[in-house]
Amino acid sequence: MAQSQRQEQDRTWTENLPYSADIQREIFGQRDGFVRRIEEELGVTVLSRNGGVQVSGEKQNVRQAVLTLNQLAGLARRGTPIEEQNVNYVLEMKKEAEENPDLLPALDSDVICHTTSGKPIRPKTIGQEKYIEAIRNNLIIFANGPAGTGKTFLAMAMAITAFQNKEVERIILTRPAIEAGEKLGFLPGDLQSKVDPYLRPLYDALYQIMGAEKFQANMEKGLIEVAPLAYMRGRTLDNAYIILDEAQNTTPEQMKMFLTRFGFGSHAVITGDATQKDLARGTVSGLDVATKVLSKKNIEGISFVTLDSRDVVRHPVVQKIVKAYEEYEKHQSRTDHQRREYRRS
Repeated sequence: MAQSQRQEQDRTWTENLPYSADIQREIFGQRDGFVRRIEEELGVTVLSRNGGVQVSGEKQNVRQAVLTLNQLAGLARRGTPIEEQNVNYVLEMKKEAEENPDLLPALDSDVICHTTSGKPIRPKTIGQEKYIEAIRNNLIIFANGPAGTGKTFLAMAMAITAFQNKEVERIILTRPAIEAGEKLGFLPGDLQSKVDPYLRPLYDALYQIMGAEKFQANMEKGLIEVAPLAYMRGRTLDNAYIILDEAQNTTPEQMKMFLTRFGFGSHAVITGDATQKDLARGTVSGLDVATKVLSKKNIEGISFVTLDSRDVVRHPVVQKIVKAYEEYEKHQSRTDHQRREYRRS
């Protein structure tokens, strides 16, 4: 029995972290929820002891827990409230967090702008940070990723910042008016009331970042335009920040039409989710075609960014849903490939 206890002690490693009471309150979370999540994921014990934090468990697991806690403590020292997403993300990105001990504080320091309530808008994942850098350093950006990865919202934040800094003269927001096979003719009212439901996510982001009054004033002046993609035909868009949302629902002809509207002094961000097409069966997506045509050409000023389930910043259950679908689609793709190979043989 004594030998078994000694072996157990040999496997147990303990480290003490000199966190202040304020830092401890932040990293432990409400009802110690954040620490419990770390304990469950890494198989360690985290306790508040002797004016600091004590972490015990197998050496490698303790080392990873200490890295995780230090990342969260870095946020707390910056005065940033810790969220469940922060905890889940640093646990998900163990390798990246190990390579960059200041991963979360570094992301936290890149503030794009603030909402009307004063809340800072910043990238929360490595993928989002790469997305923002791509927007800053290129003229046309294609962003492909699942719901909840911040594709549209971050693009809106960048557009509004550029507009307020007078880097562009106007903002143009557009998306194809198609949802789940529904047609505009089925909806009541005039054309504006018909297209408004499709553009509502863009309005919501504008209200949150710019405020309803400023948005309305700039829209009346023609400095902000929110319109269906069909309205872009025949125009040349100079000195504008243009966002094409839900690009997976464009046809190849629509995408080509949109890209050839690009003018001098403009920036364009094209966002979409290739797994969520609402096009008629058999219709090829303009986003897919544009990716195939342009990504291989390495055209200067055009960048492609892919976000995945690790970049989802909505409720944690959304991340799990997206991840489950990604795994299912990969399995289906392998199964389809095996069937094709079997038929050939």
